[in-house]
Amino acid sequence: MFFGIGPGEFVGLALIAIIFVGPERLPKFSSDAAKFLKKVKNLANTATAELRENLGPGFEDLQPSDLNPKTFIKKQLAGALDEDKPKTSVQPKIDPDLL
Repeated sequence: MFFGIGPGEFVGLALIAIIFVGPERLPKFSSDAAKFLKKVKNLANTATAELRENLGPGFEDLQPSDLNPKTFIKKQLAGALDEDKPKTSVQPKIDPDLL
């Protein structure tokens, strides 16, 4: 569905919200939760834009996932392995001079 939550999990979360928050306060609670998520999303977008701006030229296509250490290492190793592939020529297994 969204956020990696399936329909069954969504129904379970809704039931838990009804039990803990109560059916009377659920509309206001969900409205407040939506406003909070919107603020968090705007904060993340602003932080990403500031990061790109402060890094300067050459980093326009930087993605936040590129800053993950695992992703960074994988990209660096993949690039190094592609550059260091040995250029092997096919060598005969039997020396033709010996025949």
